[in-house]
Amino acid sequence: MQWPDGSIVLLDPLKCSGPYARLSCGIGATSSRIKRPARPERCQKDDLMTLPLMPKATAVWLIEKTALTFTQIADFCGMHPLEIQAIADGEVAQGIVGYDPVANVQVTADDIKRCEANTDARLKLLAAAMPQPKRGRGARYTPVAKRNDRPDGILFLLRNYPQLTEAQVGKLMGTTKDTIQKVRDRTHWNSANIKPRDPVILGLCTQTDLNAAVTSANDRLAREGRAVPPPPMPETEEAA
Repeated sequence: MQWPDGSIVLLDPLKCSGPYARLSCGIGATSSRIKRPARPERCQKDDLMTLPLMPKATAVWLIEKTALTFTQIADFCGMHPLEIQAIADGEVAQGIVGYDPVANVQVTADDIKRCEANTDARLKLLAAAMPQPKRGRGARYTPVAKRNDRPDGILFLLRNYPQLTEAQVGKLMGTTKDTIQKVRDRTHWNSANIKPRDPVILGLCTQTDLNAAVTSANDRLAREGRAVPPPPMPETEEAA
């Protein structure tokens, strides 16, 4: 609260009592006048995805090398026009080296000329410069109902496609090298019941993925000067 002499005193609502306690807690007529500070707007994910690489360094280059307005540069770099003006005045970013967005395939020189001729136009970030979402390279997921068939598919690949590496077999089957080695050495806990069955028919992998893996393995053998094994006979590929 404020005393008659102009000084301001902060009262603890837990310790004070009497009429001042009501005022300090913001109850009554004074509570309607108390306003919380506005929360800053959150950056949208799509806005971050459409910004150029090194926005501030890109802004430095555009200020030095082009006749674009501060607003045009600010919109392209995701910054405020006053921040762009501060960079141009040398108040900030003095040690930042300009980053050429044309040489780094983020915008074309023709697009810059188009915007220089029209102050209402805006630069467009090239699609190739936009970061693409990355897919995790985890192990292939195998449904629970088909996991018992996985050793059969592994044995089929080991017998019919010996050119495949353990890494390729593991990627196709979604299994580990240890399991592949146990199936190969017949030390698997269920070795007595393992039968070679086509993993494509079992639904453990697609024919496209299998063909791609075999082609890659054959190309590797050809580069190494080794003989490429013949493809399996059709009757061998039938499920047992």
